[in-house]
Amino acid sequence: MKNSETQTTSRRDFLKTTAPAIALSALAGAIGSRAWAAGNDLIQVALIGCGGRGSGAAKNALDTKTGPVKLVAMADAYEHRMKASFESLSKKFPDNKDKMDVPEDRRFIGFDAYKKAIDCLKKGDVAIFATPLAFRGVHFKYAIEKGVNVFMEKPLTADGPTSKRMLLLGEEATAKNLKVGVGLMSRHAKNLVELHDRIQNGELGEIIAMRGYRMSGPVGHFNTLPKPKGISELDYQVQKFHALLWAGGGAFSDFYIHIIDHLCWMKNAWPIKAQGVGGRNYRSAGNGVRYVDQNFDSYAIEYTYPDGSKMFFDGRCMAGAENMYSSYVHGTKGLAIASRNKDCDGPSAIFKGQNDDPKNLVWESNDKTSAYQNEWDELIDAIRNDKPYNEVKRGVEASVATSMGRMAAHIGQTVTFDQMLNCDHEFAPGLETLTKDSPAPVTPDADGMYPQPEPGLKKREY
Repeated sequence: MKNSETQTTSRRDFLKTTAPAIALSALAGAIGSRAWAAGNDLIQVALIGCGGRGSGAAKNALDTKTGPVKLVAMADAYEHRMKASFESLSKKFPDNKDKMDVPEDRRFIGFDAYKKAIDCLKKGDVAIFATPLAFRGVHFKYAIEKGVNVFMEKPLTADGPTSKRMLLLGEEATAKNLKVGVGLMSRHAKNLVELHDRIQNGELGEIIAMRGYRMSGPVGHFNTLPKPKGISELDYQVQKFHALLWAGGGAFSDFYIHIIDHLCWMKNAWPIKAQGVGGRNYRSAGNGVRYVDQNFDSYAIEYTYPDGSKMFFDGRCMAGAENMYSSYVHGTKGLAIASRNKDCDGPSAIFKGQNDDPKNLVWESNDKTSAYQNEWDELIDAIRNDKPYNEVKRGVEASVATSMGRMAAHIGQTVTFDQMLNCDHEFAPGLETLTKDSPAPVTPDADGMYPQPEPGLKKREY
C-alpha cells in the first residue's frame, strides 16, 4: 500500500468528491431526439450481462409505468447465458413488441459485445450493466462516451485503483447530465427508508452499535472445483466470478455489500477502519479434490466509525450451520431491526430496550413494495423528468467499505478506508483490451488452486 502523500487520496477528499454497423447506426438514428419532460417518449434499453440479475433488472425496467420502455439489444460473452435470458424474458413478455424487440441481429456475443449493444441506443436511453464487476468501469466509460444513461449492478469496484477511476467516471457522467442507478436496492426499500428517517429523527437515540449477518450454505460459485478440460482458463474464471477477487471481489464483496451498505446508511457515515478474521475450514470436495477459489468460508469483521462506535459483520458459507441473514441497529433508546430477512426485507421495526420482545414494539413497517422495482421506478422518473440522479459516488463508497473488511480479514491487519482506497494492488489491469484469446488475470498452480490469501504472511490479498 502506498504511503506517499503525493499519491494518496484522503477519505475526506474522496467523500467530496460494416452491415451490422450500418444496421446499428440506422437503428440509433431512427430514434431521434428526446423530450423526456413530456413523460411519454420511448426509452430503449440494452442489457449487457444476461445472468439472473441482469434478466431481473431488465424485467424491472420493462415493468415501470411512467411511459413506454422497450428492450432492444442484449449482450453477453457467452451464448448459453444469452439464450437462457432471452427465453426467460420472452416468456414474461410474450408477443409484446412494445416491451421486448430483440431480434437475433441485436443479440451480441463476445467480450466486445457491450459496444454493439450500446451502439443500438440513442442518447437518453439506458444500458444495464450486470456482468461481473471487473468490467464495470470499462462498460461505463463507453456508455458515457455515447451519452447513454446507465444502471449498474453492485459491487462497482473491488480494489483501490478501479475505485478511484470509477469515482472520476461518475463525475464525468454528472457533467454530461447522465442518470446513473446502482443496484444497492436497500436504499430504495421503503421499510428501510422509513426506518432511516426515524433514526435520523432521534427515535433510537444515539447509535452505539450495529450488527449484520449473512450466513448460509454455499451459494453462487462460492465453492469452485479445478478447471475442467474443454474450457479456457479465462472463460472459466469469468464464469466462476464469485470464486475470484479480480472478477467479482469474491464472495465477500458480492454477497455482503448490501447489509454493510444499508447499516452505514442508518449511521449516515462510512467506517474509517476495519479489522477482522476469517478462514478456510472445509475446502475439500471429497476424493482428494480441493475447492480452488479464493474465498474464506467464514468472516468476522469489526468496523469502526469516526465517533468510535462499531458495526460487526459476520459472514459464513457452510452447509449445515445455522442460517442468519438479518441486520440490527442498537441505540441509546432501543433496538431496531433493519432487515429481518435477506438483504433488505421487512418488516423493519423499533423496540424499547435492547431485546426484540414483541411487548416492547414501538413501530413496525408495513410496506410490501419491491425494492428492485422501486429503484427502477425512480431511475426512469429521473430520466423522464430530468432530475439529478447519480448513485455512483455512494456505490463506490459502499464498495470500498466492503473491500476494506475483506482485505482486513485476508491480510490479518487493520485496514483504513484511506488504505483501501489508495492500495495500489489492481487485481486485473488492462481489461479494456481483453479478448477471448487473452491470458487469464490469475494463474492457478499445478493442482488448479488459485492464489490464496494468507493472513499475516502476505501484505496483499494474494
